[in-house]
Amino acid sequence: MAVQVRARVISPVELVDAHLGRIAELNCGRESKLNAYVHVDVDAARAQAKIAEAAVGSSSHADSLGVLHGVPISVKSSVDVAGWPCECGSRLRKGYVPSEDATLVGRLQAAGAILLGNTNVPEFLMAYETDNSLYGRTNSPWDVERTPGGSSGGEAAAIAAGCSAGGVGSDGGGSIRIPAHFSGICGLKPTPGRVPSTGHYPASAGPFAQLGVVGPMARTVVDLARLFAVMTGWDIADPASAPVPLRVWDDSQILKLRVAYFEDDGVTPVTADTAAAVRAAAEALRAQGLLVEAWRPQNLDRVWQLWWNLFGRAVQTAFAATVEGREAELSPMYRAWRERVALEPALDGREWLNTLLGRDALREKLLREMETFPILLCPACAVPAFRHGEREWMVQGRKVEYLKAMSYSQWFNLLGNPAAVVPVGRSAEALPIGVQIVGRPWEDEAVLAVAAKIEAATGGFRRPPL
Repeated sequence: MAVQVRARVISPVELVDAHLGRIAELNCGRESKLNAYVHVDVDAARAQAKIAEAAVGSSSHADSLGVLHGVPISVKSSVDVAGWPCECGSRLRKGYVPSEDATLVGRLQAAGAILLGNTNVPEFLMAYETDNSLYGRTNSPWDVERTPGGSSGGEAAAIAAGCSAGGVGSDGGGSIRIPAHFSGICGLKPTPGRVPSTGHYPASAGPFAQLGVVGPMARTVVDLARLFAVMTGWDIADPASAPVPLRVWDDSQILKLRVAYFEDDGVTPVTADTAAAVRAAAEALRAQGLLVEAWRPQNLDRVWQLWWNLFGRAVQTAFAATVEGREAELSPMYRAWRERVALEPALDGREWLNTLLGRDALREKLLREMETFPILLCPACAVPAFRHGEREWMVQGRKVEYLKAMSYSQWFNLLGNPAAVVPVGRSAEALPIGVQIVGRPWEDEAVLAVAAKIEAATGGFRRPPL
């Protein structure tokens, strides 16, 4: 789109109108087929499109335009956009409107992107299904009886259905990667500190600064890379931020990387189609000259427990003051999450400390192993997109519980690795299956380069039936 705008083949006004028409067709409130957006700023988007079109007409050099000039994008409704409601799917934040843009939103606009609106989430982002009492349920464009995932489910559904060219998600336990996998698009969980989380709710601060990140979602890897290049960079207000410059990994460097893959973790089984997609991705890289071996990291179940200590038990404590006295206003899905967390005691000081120390020890162990295998391939989730309300599945004759099905993404939030998801296969029910590509911290560009090779060999994005 950006190339065609620069070449004056298509205008920003035409692009924005096409996307707004698609949104009107699929996204008209709770009863819509999709219900991906919670707020669409029609007037502002069209006004910005006219300004962008005038800039193209008055520009003598295409290079003077921003790299996203005229491209319509969306933003998850947990990220501040000045003047838009940012309610994070909760009645407890109903009517909250920020006065300033999140840092990355300002960067996207400076690059010429046109913001269409923001997208639906589960309450306080605490679910892998997108539904809340404010705006209702978001459906998958592959099958409206299934979820596009969570917590960036509205974003994934909008992008997959052509209601946005790409956009912004966030990820503290798979919330970019699992919706990308469920919805047949691409997503990147960056290294903490590569993309500023400033302006995200809840804040990625304190012990959560390594856990939660903000990152790009799009239909193709090249689009992910373009969005990432715009969004990345130092921000003084992000406690994890680091001044790491963009780097280019060319073929000569990528072909030297050793790649490991594993189909399951030995604890939580995955569907046969999921395992087949991982093997297909591994074979695609092997056929292109990379050295690929079967290998699985150790201690993954311990990694999962420490992640749960922070994302489940500690986050519950962090939300306590916000929720206290207003429990009746919570959505059923968030109440169920709280009940699941309440099965265990709150973290005491000693367990907090042991969790943080244990995380660092496991991170060091994995990074030493990744000196041999700088790239890992594995599932993003044990199952493809599930039906609304499902919380367990029979996989290879064994029961798989909701949270453990998602563990394949959760590990890398605790450990701080960059990880991308790219669509590779299909399930027996013709649902998309993504494969996760994991790299070493600060080597996000290598992850994207390997993801692009897998995408090129396996076909990448396909249009969903909706």
